[in-house]
Amino acid sequence: MGRIRILPDALASQVAAGEVVDRPASVVKELVENSLDAGAGNLEVIANRGGISLIRVVDDGSGMNRDDALMCLERHATSKIRSTEDLDGIRTLGFRGEAIPSIASVSRFRLTTREKEALQGTEVVVDGGKLGGVKDAGEAPGTTVEVRSLFYNVPARRKFLRTEATEFSHLEQQVRLQAIAHPEVGFTLIHNDRPHFMLPARSHLLERIQGLAGAEIATRLLEIEPDGDGDIKVSGYIGGFGMGRSNRSLQLTFLNGRPVEAAPLNHALREGYHTALMKGQFPVVFLFLEMSPFAVDVNVHPAKKEVRFRDGHAVRHAVTAAIRRTLTRAQTTVPGQSVRPMIPGRTEIPAPPRWHQVPLIPEREQTALRNDWASLPPAPRPPETSRNDAPFPPPAATPPAPLQPEPQAEPENSPANRPVTTEDFRIIGVLGKLYVLMESAEGLVLMDQHAAHERILFEQMRNRMTAEGVPSQRLLVPVTVELAPREFDLVQQNLEALQKLGIGAEPFGANTLKIDSVPTFFRNDDPAAYMSEVVEELKRASRQIASIRLGEDLVATTVCRHAVKANDTLRDPELQRLLADLLACELPYCCPHGRPTLIQLSYGDLEKRFGRQVP
Repeated sequence: MGRIRILPDALASQVAAGEVVDRPASVVKELVENSLDAGAGNLEVIANRGGISLIRVVDDGSGMNRDDALMCLERHATSKIRSTEDLDGIRTLGFRGEAIPSIASVSRFRLTTREKEALQGTEVVVDGGKLGGVKDAGEAPGTTVEVRSLFYNVPARRKFLRTEATEFSHLEQQVRLQAIAHPEVGFTLIHNDRPHFMLPARSHLLERIQGLAGAEIATRLLEIEPDGDGDIKVSGYIGGFGMGRSNRSLQLTFLNGRPVEAAPLNHALREGYHTALMKGQFPVVFLFLEMSPFAVDVNVHPAKKEVRFRDGHAVRHAVTAAIRRTLTRAQTTVPGQSVRPMIPGRTEIPAPPRWHQVPLIPEREQTALRNDWASLPPAPRPPETSRNDAPFPPPAATPPAPLQPEPQAEPENSPANRPVTTEDFRIIGVLGKLYVLMESAEGLVLMDQHAAHERILFEQMRNRMTAEGVPSQRLLVPVTVELAPREFDLVQQNLEALQKLGIGAEPFGANTLKIDSVPTFFRNDDPAAYMSEVVEELKRASRQIASIRLGEDLVATTVCRHAVKANDTLRDPELQRLLADLLACELPYCCPHGRPTLIQLSYGDLEKRFGRQVP
């Protein structure tokens, strides 16, 4: 007799459960997705001991009849798909038909359900995968699934569960994700018989975000204006300049209403923010993508945690463009709110490689860049925008009489409806030979003169590099570098971008590059190691922006060395010019390293600090 055997059904179900259900949060995710697919308008999730002892999900969806209630306990039984064509274009959250039987095989399981028009419902009890009983039930319309003693019959899996608090934190995060993805559905979460949060159905996403993340975060978010062109629709809310966190807990991405994780989306967010956040910080993002279900594969992982795009580059480009468009348009402004750029955390920036320390431009031009900066022609003004889109809009509330005159209706051509200029600020002085103190209609504004000059020089030098390229020097003896096949193909696709960066490279046999010239700033004895760093940067950059991004780290490091310093004394005309050039920049509110250039203390902030009553 052969050694290969077919596994018993009970054991096969437990093996499958290991792929779908690994902790209580996985159970909640699968049950909530089924409820949403059933058209639930309100969902209640009850958990005890982090979901280890009890999970109960109650919905008011369509419910099931008795035949369907029994059939849903069979493996690969589903109402979501019927054919291969359905699998190629999945529009529901669940579809595999594995969740319910997998959960029932590793718990004490009870399901009660009733269709809205039915006179009575059905109750099904399963104990460790064995059907315990079926009977009539007088439940309300909808479905209730109760899971007790999770993994009681799989000790090997149960011992890997974490503490009660840890398991509940994962469970809560799953409910939060679904609540944000579906603001039109009411969510209630109860833990150990205590309400954790109760979220009524909302018509607007921002209200749901405020209910979960708090008003402090919600009021600082910038809305992404949907782009009507293209097959990929990007919407949602993102944090402004400097609004970062040390982890990805608020970096949430959704695809067709499904919380997803995908490398192209993470890369796109990094590219979109780029210099708008400090290194090591992650943006606050509530990003929603809508695209054809035929252009994405959600059947990659049994738990549906990951997705795969048919055209990942197009997705990266759409998300990157939406982020950059939002940051450029709105800057740090939230409509109807005061402008208060966030102060990033003090994350240490890793020391750049040795060749980054060498100036990008020749030595003879550095002195001219510093000494003649004030004599350069004025930077072009940004296109005119309405006062509501300006970086520093008029205050929503009238400050006290001594500080602000009574508001009056302004004609269309009045100063209140023109772009913000240096005339909107009155320079008061300089604090500590670094921070320029200015008065605006909103209150007190502080400008970091070093960070501001960094941003100005960064954009000037980046534009010059994009237009003219980087000077290069020939190597006395060309160097050959052997790459992996995938890396070799990537470099071949970006030879033009490398040429702009001052790198002369060409194929020299199978998977081998010959390097015969390097940038003039190159001072490393190992061109092969330098090329490896360039290849890693190419991997992180998309095809559309590779030539732009490759040299920006070099530019940022160079301008940091040559911008005005903390102890440099600037005269009033130089301060005025510094402010004017900063406001003319593409992204004026952060330096190339993501640190803020302007910080505002509104009159409301000052009144709170001094204990004054706000009128």
